[in-house]
Amino acid sequence: MQIRRAIALDILCIIRFNILKPTKTMAVDREELKKTMKKKMDDTSSPIEKFRYACLLRGPMSIKGVGRTFRIYDDDGNKSLNLEEFTKGIHDYGIDISDQVIKEVFQQFDKDGSGQMSFDEFLIGLRGTLNETRTKAVKEAFKKADKNGDGYFTQADMKRVYKVTEHPKYKKGEWDENQVFQEFLKSFEPDESKRDGTVTEEEFFEYYGGISASIDNDDYFVLMIKNAWKI
Repeated sequence: MQIRRAIALDILCIIRFNILKPTKTMAVDREELKKTMKKKMDDTSSPIEKFRYACLLRGPMSIKGVGRTFRIYDDDGNKSLNLEEFTKGIHDYGIDISDQVIKEVFQQFDKDGSGQMSFDEFLIGLRGTLNETRTKAVKEAFKKADKNGDGYFTQADMKRVYKVTEHPKYKKGEWDENQVFQEFLKSFEPDESKRDGTVTEEEFFEYYGGISASIDNDDYFVLMIKNAWKI
């Protein structure tokens, strides 16, 4: 299970959303990724894009994390939040964004002016959906990792697919092989209480859905997937 973060991180960093050219190893420093997201956040005037990049500063699974936080505040189970709950949830999760942007985002999703926002609709709007081209690439990558077709893969499976020696932390001597795999898998299951040592297809797609939200170009996204998973 420890594969996730390592690979995910490599992959995410590789493309740099049309700013960095794809490289053979697809390994880029996390701090460089943060700088890229910060620049994109500063350059856009769209509230939802600002919010998306603020989330992605925390990593590709941060959108899923925001969803978990919202559900905590949904006491009556109606999958909606008012502005106060929405704002508190965002601050509690640690997204660094102004209250004005939060308010503007809320108003975009409070379509009927009722003072309530569907957080499922918000999360879909924030993450977006994978188009056919990207879906095909992600499915192909998952199939490569899930050798026996049982619907999930483990650290043992990953060792057959992922080349640890290409990871920047390994190259610098900061992590050994086991640490690389452990950190990589954490990217797919950031919630420690729910880690089970396996990566399901749903978790795999959620992860790449978060990455996809940051990448404008289909060709870059597909190349990133193919390089990382040796397709």
